[in-house]
Amino acid sequence: MNISLVIPAYNEAQSLPELVAWIERVMDANGFTYEVIFVDDGSTDNTWWTIAKLHEKNAAIKGILFRRNYGKSAALYSGFEAAQGDVVITMDADLQDSPEEIPELYRMITEGGYDLVSGWKKERHDPRGKRWPSKFFNATVRRMTGIRLHDFNCGLKAYRKKVVKSIEVFGEMHRYIPVLVKKAGFNRITEKEVHHQARKYGCSKYGWERMMKGYLDLLTVLFITRFSKSPMYLFGGGGTIMFLIGGLITLYVVIRKLILQGNGLPVRDVTDQPLFFLALVMALIGVQLFIAGFLGELIGRESADRNRYLIDDKIDIDNIKISD
Repeated sequence: MNISLVIPAYNEAQSLPELVAWIERVMDANGFTYEVIFVDDGSTDNTWWTIAKLHEKNAAIKGILFRRNYGKSAALYSGFEAAQGDVVITMDADLQDSPEEIPELYRMITEGGYDLVSGWKKERHDPRGKRWPSKFFNATVRRMTGIRLHDFNCGLKAYRKKVVKSIEVFGEMHRYIPVLVKKAGFNRITEKEVHHQARKYGCSKYGWERMMKGYLDLLTVLFITRFSKSPMYLFGGGGTIMFLIGGLITLYVVIRKLILQGNGLPVRDVTDQPLFFLALVMALIGVQLFIAGFLGELIGRESADRNRYLIDDKIDIDNIKISD
């Protein structure tokens, strides 16, 4: 099978028939073998009924139904697990992503050798209040992750099958799939400028709260990609610095008292000085951070035997001989 389309849908019953007809025209015109996997993320309208009716007309239309709304990340992950195509393409169900982009995305994966091709909605048909925060958000992610993409959150992306089978998308991490892909060892990541259409049916499912969630998730993904295997570098390093600062403050307070006493000047008890308590708090926090990092290292070492490492390929490994 050439292509698996994974399409999360939440209350998109109106748009699905038109979307499927458009996809069918593109697939037939290019001679692709394909499947379309709709993931109904707990819709409260007729989305699931519509998917069932579309399946009756075309067996390539498939569906996964969630009992309740779990979010886009869960929908994508379930779709990735079910996908069988050599190339997996994701898109939104609201008709803002154009199926006409599918042939070129497929070519870039199969002929261009890329692991991931991410869409870039250079010209967006969204309200200005949504576009500017998105630009700021994408600029921040580029700076912090080093991945040079303009639109991390674009729903239109293409992957090699091996890529989607090697990553786990959870929480709200669908915004950071390129980061997860790079962490899994797939570095051939690029982007393609894609056409963005104005919403035809319904309304956007995202509000301003996603900005706060986005930045919290960014901190999570940065920790996962940089410190999940060595938490001591983060917690132990920070704890050591805090402990040393607390120790230096304490040393300063004690030396200052001794100097004042030696010159016959009035002095305050060390325990009466605010600096002493500041030093004590910093030292205690430093010790706690160090212990947290140490426990994290122990847990990581204990689970290392259960880790599965991604093997990209093998070359007749059983017959390899090493000469003396």
